[in-house]
Amino acid sequence: MAWYDRLLGRTEKLNPAQEEIVYSLEGAGPIGSREIPRHYTSYYETLEVVNRGVNMLTDDAAEVPFRVGPPITGLNPIQKGVRRSRVSLLLNKEPNPFQDISTFKRNLILDYILDGNIFIYYDGVSLYHLPANYTDIEPDKETYIAGYTFQRNIKYTPSEIIHIKENSFDSIYRGTSRLRAARRTMDQLTKMRSFQDNFFRNGAVPGLVIKSPSVISEKNKERMIQSWVMRYRPDGGGKRPLILDGGMELDKISNVNFREMDFETSIESAEKELLKTLGIPPILLDSGNNANLRPNHRLYYLETVLPILDKINSALERFFGYEIASDVSDIPALQPELRDAAAYYTSLVNAGILTPNEARAAINYDAQEGYDEIRVPQNIAGSAANPSEGGRPVEGDEE
Repeated sequence: MAWYDRLLGRTEKLNPAQEEIVYSLEGAGPIGSREIPRHYTSYYETLEVVNRGVNMLTDDAAEVPFRVGPPITGLNPIQKGVRRSRVSLLLNKEPNPFQDISTFKRNLILDYILDGNIFIYYDGVSLYHLPANYTDIEPDKETYIAGYTFQRNIKYTPSEIIHIKENSFDSIYRGTSRLRAARRTMDQLTKMRSFQDNFFRNGAVPGLVIKSPSVISEKNKERMIQSWVMRYRPDGGGKRPLILDGGMELDKISNVNFREMDFETSIESAEKELLKTLGIPPILLDSGNNANLRPNHRLYYLETVLPILDKINSALERFFGYEIASDVSDIPALQPELRDAAAYYTSLVNAGILTPNEARAAINYDAQEGYDEIRVPQNIAGSAANPSEGGRPVEGDEE
């Protein structure tokens, strides 16, 4: 649809496949969370590497402020008339009267990682976070979205909700949790930890077998087992000596020892796979000094943190109509070395590309009076401002 169609009163051309998408691919009812939120939440709360990786990504992404620019030309925003200063206040200082901006943004990013979706309610004054696993999307068979439902009770219109969606192949409405691809790895890691726990719960003894030279009745077997359990309790810290008579012998049910129960290599490999799934270079969580720590830290921001923020920025631009970007000026990992930055901006100023005040602003210094003019490079052949003038400078008349 061209821009002049709106001036002529023409209606939007609808997608003829939308009805088939809703009924064939998505289903006719509301689209809720397709994951098991509690399942991923339990991994986040119990597995150390998942907790550390998710918290690291959440905290780093929430620390990056938004830079609100001028209105986007030609864009028809969902919410019209919201002042630029008000949008900047909501996104960087006070989203609502009850939360600070750090808590608000961390809740959003945590939902994005664990559920794959962010839902923000705008009441015309403030922004409020809606937990993604309790928010359903009601698709529209003609347009796109008919509305949103929270806890199957509270209804919202499309113009009240800002929805940020993670990548997903199965749905055009809901995103997929980043932990979904690592579910098998998290299951294996949980089972290995559970096996270790049971190993120590049993006193680090896999099991024992008592061999008898003759057949024992079932009643006597049960009596002997009960007697053994009562007196031989390695999980209590003591091993009471027992006397086996009647030709009985003691044997192990297996030859597994603690070293084989440690799973050190397997656990380390699983943890690295989990971090890679989240987009975090494993070296960032290793101890010690590493020569390539800084490049990996920069790669982490460029390929993981900033793409997440770009999705959020795009949704906010569509909602409010202003250019919104991530302000990375205070992120050490994305800053060049001080010596390189000084040489870079000095060359731009001396070449007449930037004014001194523009260079000062780029490195977060205050502007100075009298430094708003472009410097014109000089050479011994004359002024570079006019190459036609050259040679020896004109001398004044001698007295």
